[in-house]
Amino acid sequence: MSLGYGAWRARVQRGVTVLLLALALPAVVAAAAEPAPVRKVLVMGDSLSAAYGLAPAQGWVALTDQRLKARHPGWRVANASVSGETTAGGASRIAGELARHKPAVVVIELGANDGLRGLPLAQTRANLERMIVASKQAGARVLLVGMRMPPNFGPQYTEGFERNYRDLAKAHGTALLPFLLEPIATERSAFQSDNLHPVAEAQPRLRDHVWPALAPLLR
Repeated sequence: MSLGYGAWRARVQRGVTVLLLALALPAVVAAAAEPAPVRKVLVMGDSLSAAYGLAPAQGWVALTDQRLKARHPGWRVANASVSGETTAGGASRIAGELARHKPAVVVIELGANDGLRGLPLAQTRANLERMIVASKQAGARVLLVGMRMPPNFGPQYTEGFERNYRDLAKAHGTALLPFLLEPIATERSAFQSDNLHPVAEAQPRLRDHVWPALAPLLR
């Protein structure tokens, strides 16, 4: 039986609609299957961030990564910390790490080894500044994590060492955590036998200490 013009036109239109949907479906499926881009927090630190003497998963950086996965899906931590690292080492590596990870946030936890070696404060400051500037030029927000030296280094050195971090954060508008070890500094049981590196049980407290300074940068 022959179709009237109206019925024939309606059938053709339905066919065109089905065809267009069929053509568009693969693109829609592909878009839905494509994972969201991962945003990274790059940690440039020394042994305190490299989980010295511990399993890597026990360190505060790895614990921070676990918290990020739970609270901020799509964010991950890239830990580029090296035991024994000085600010000079970090400054020499920063460009390569920025290119490799393309982080949205950079956490700089360096300077302790400079201080323990009694390196010039101006040199430490210049190296930290180089890292801050490079990170900001790469489009990353920066959290500067400070350290303190024992009083036996003398007030001029210890006060100047601590002031470096405050002055740099102010000059470059970065976030600042003045002292990484503040929650545990006076507890001997929180440190390994070398009295320098925190034990595994202290690492969650360091993560919790860093978190309020880091979280606002995850926007």
